[in-house]
Amino acid sequence: MHPKHFQPSFWSEHRRSLLIVGLVVLVGLGGTWEFQNRQALSAKTPATATRPTVTPRQITTRQQKIKHQLQTYADHVTADKTTSISFYNLSPLPGSAAAKHATTRRFYHQGDLAVNANAHTPEVSASTYKLFMAAYVLNLHHQGLLPWTPENQTGFEQMIVHSENDFAEDLLDRQGLPAVNAFIGAQHWYAPVFTAGIPSQTTAYSLNLALQDLALQKAPFAHQADRKWLLNLMGKQVYRTGIPAGAAQAKAGTTVADKVGWYADTNNDAGIVTLPNGQRYILVVMTHGHMQSGFSGFPRIAKITTHIQKVVYDPQIDRQLNPS
Repeated sequence: MHPKHFQPSFWSEHRRSLLIVGLVVLVGLGGTWEFQNRQALSAKTPATATRPTVTPRQITTRQQKIKHQLQTYADHVTADKTTSISFYNLSPLPGSAAAKHATTRRFYHQGDLAVNANAHTPEVSASTYKLFMAAYVLNLHHQGLLPWTPENQTGFEQMIVHSENDFAEDLLDRQGLPAVNAFIGAQHWYAPVFTAGIPSQTTAYSLNLALQDLALQKAPFAHQADRKWLLNLMGKQVYRTGIPAGAAQAKAGTTVADKVGWYADTNNDAGIVTLPNGQRYILVVMTHGHMQSGFSGFPRIAKITTHIQKVVYDPQIDRQLNPS
């Protein structure tokens, strides 16, 4: 109890309470300022989203899975030895949509997904041998031994576009089978292709090697203008129910430069395929048996092409390699 003469002031009586209230207000103001300051800084600093990355090990694992799937299919299709398959993936075209991402380029690195099944077995080549003849002709031309006369140029074009025999057979008669076989062997392609008295023979793998040289502008297809001309002719060849049909079935807009062959029950197709996004591959399918005649085996080739293209170039693969 206070003495009578002492009257406590409001401050002295409520000082403690006022101090506590003041501290609370200051703390609240400080927290509000800090929160607002953080908001301002956040507004000035752009958010950086971290994208998940695909490791080299994951790419290799995925490649192995696709290659195993493809090999299993090819082994199944060729099990009765009436079919040969040789597949080789080319790198995407530079500057294309498929070449945009480093992970996609690494996954489809040239040759990493290559698969062969019964591909080293010599089979009747039919007119696919004209790929070798085209190489031989271009080589003669660059040696100055075969000029591009109107007759030679027309004969060459008809040999590729309509698969006519006259130009190739006349050249074989003039040059001789040993000379042409020696040239083919020098390219490390299967030889001898030509033996007197029996149909010409080659392997799916050998045709694939020739197409690799053509696609990559390597000798004997090193001359840019001649290579472009040959590819253009192959893109216009008129028998398109094999690889071209199958590739288009897998993806509309896919283009194919190919050379076909048919003889008795043999139907063959060998081509360079380019998808709309710039992905590329080489495929050779050689078939016989199954009571084939005429062009009846080409739908079989188309079916194989569609399956292979869908397995290797499934759009889901690119999305998995480049998650957003």
